[in-house]
Amino acid sequence: MAKVVVVTGANSGIGLALCERLLSDDAQIRLCLACRNLERAEAARAVLLASHPGSDVSLLNVDVGCVKSIVKAAEELKRRYRRVDYLYLNAGIMPNPRVSFKALFTGLFSRRAISMFATGEGLLTQEDRVTKDGLQEVFETNVFGHFILIKELESLLCNVEGPSQVIWTSSSNARRSAFSLTDYQHSQGQESYSSSKYATDLLSVALNKHFNKQGLYSSVICPGLVMTNLTYGILPSFFWSIIMPIMLLIRIFTNTFTLTPYNGAEALVSSCCSTIVLFLGKLWLFRQKPESLNPLAKYHSLTSGFGNSYVEPIKMDLDEDTSENFYQKLLALEQQVRERMTRTERKDHCQ
Repeated sequence: MAKVVVVTGANSGIGLALCERLLSDDAQIRLCLACRNLERAEAARAVLLASHPGSDVSLLNVDVGCVKSIVKAAEELKRRYRRVDYLYLNAGIMPNPRVSFKALFTGLFSRRAISMFATGEGLLTQEDRVTKDGLQEVFETNVFGHFILIKELESLLCNVEGPSQVIWTSSSNARRSAFSLTDYQHSQGQESYSSSKYATDLLSVALNKHFNKQGLYSSVICPGLVMTNLTYGILPSFFWSIIMPIMLLIRIFTNTFTLTPYNGAEALVSSCCSTIVLFLGKLWLFRQKPESLNPLAKYHSLTSGFGNSYVEPIKMDLDEDTSENFYQKLLALEQQVRERMTRTERKDHCQ
């Protein structure tokens, strides 16, 4: 039976590169592009079908920054499919990024240059806002909306026909220092993106604890430093043109500068059902059961100085108690949001 693969944020960047690689690997999959902008999704579908004619590529309109949209999209998926084999949670936002140019130019010619570009630490801040659901936009889009999507699709993901996988696109910018359980929506800080990505790492660990026995497995990947629309939105395009030669030079000394969406998608393709085998100093990935993956590891897409891509698991900087506490807070928030939606629907119906 053909595998069903759903990818959020599939119309560009890493999401589109992932879809291209998935179809190249298995042209028989039933691929669903779950996107907020249907016009861009249609363009992405046309690109995929041009290179893979006859493939089963469908569209789903969903805004993971809106719970009502997520619930509606999940209902549509349940009408289309009996199960979902792979759910790639790739959609994400970094609104209104601000760069500290002082930190940039100070760090550019220091020992911190590689780390600064790879993680954005001390370099990036964002301006967040509150959504119609009353939540912080970055938190809802990058974390909570995907959490609700998983809960809505539980019957398709927890299926007796075999294990299913949830694969999160995290980031090297996911830092413990940016996250707080007392302010997990990051309403009081200026590093909402970093906080949200650390939150996805925590959530993935908790999902494995609560759903592995039901056949649902969660993994986290890091695409490395990739040039996408999100990255280009941080600085003016001319600036990236100026520093690109420097970045290519730095890549000789670090493996985290994947740079292209194709390279960044390496772990997304490989980690979904692979194990790492060390042979003659190189990493080779062989397909196997998802339960063999380490739930406490983040699978990093890496690229050598010569442009060769590979994957390496690195233990995440988190503890399971914090992961569980965060999961319980999300469950409580879910109940609050659903109750508020029910009250609103009743009110609208009465009017």
